[in-house]
Amino acid sequence: MGELTGSQRPEPRATARGLRRWVYVGLGSLLVGIGILGIFLPLLPSTVFFLGAAGLYGKSSPGAYRWLTTNRWFGRHLRDYKEQRGATIGAKAWSIATLWVGIGVSEYFLNIPWVQLLLIAIGVAVTVHLVTLRTIRN
Repeated sequence: MGELTGSQRPEPRATARGLRRWVYVGLGSLLVGIGILGIFLPLLPSTVFFLGAAGLYGKSSPGAYRWLTTNRWFGRHLRDYKEQRGATIGAKAWSIATLWVGIGVSEYFLNIPWVQLLLIAIGVAVTVHLVTLRTIRN
């Protein structure tokens, strides 16, 4: 009693696909959360996490992918970076400005020389990346 017949048992392949789908959605959602933190924390990048989430959502959830790429806060920037491999002047300027403000505040409160040098090195590297990134003209 209660035993499943052959036609009622789920196929192992279908179960694995369903599990993989939920793992991808979960990981994509985690990356979106980290990306949102990156909007507010200057040394934490956001675009790379949104791109990762888009890849995971693309493999698992068309609805989540559509939400991410059409989101009014970061969807346009994500599409610009993904499709045109660049950023607008405004996005670059905003990113560089908030990066250096964050580094400046950190430098002021952290009086540890090796941490200060590390922050400056990271700031220079990120600034070089942003400046050399293709500029998208609107």
